[in-house]
Amino acid sequence: MATHLNPYLNFRENTREAMEFYQTVFGGELSIMTFGEMQMSEDPAEFEKVMHSQLETPAGLILQAADVPNVMELNPGDNVSVSVHGDDNAELTGYWDRLSDGATITAPFEIAPWGDRFGMLVDRFGINWLLNGVPD
Repeated sequence: MATHLNPYLNFRENTREAMEFYQTVFGGELSIMTFGEMQMSEDPAEFEKVMHSQLETPAGLILQAADVPNVMELNPGDNVSVSVHGDDNAELTGYWDRLSDGATITAPFEIAPWGDRFGMLVDRFGINWLLNGVPD
């Protein structure tokens, strides 16, 4: 797999609806994982919320989105991140190291509960970044 750069959208309650709409616009295959399926929330009210979704089109477009948990703030305008994902951890670690300069780390680039190497940061310009690699 090559390394991809794509937008990552955040919503409060309607990620599934939004992503199904975008699928009608762009076509492609939509995958959705909920917080309940991934056992990533103890709040039953969040079990059906979307923890991660991805729309991949035949033209190569990738759009990802998730519902923000109730305990996290969501501000319109701040609800877009840039996602970088691929299978070359050395390449991704290099991006992480350079993006980290002057950044606020919100989740270290390490093995996540779902098994991938994952990290989140806000760079020195205020841009939200998500990096996702393969397990070591």
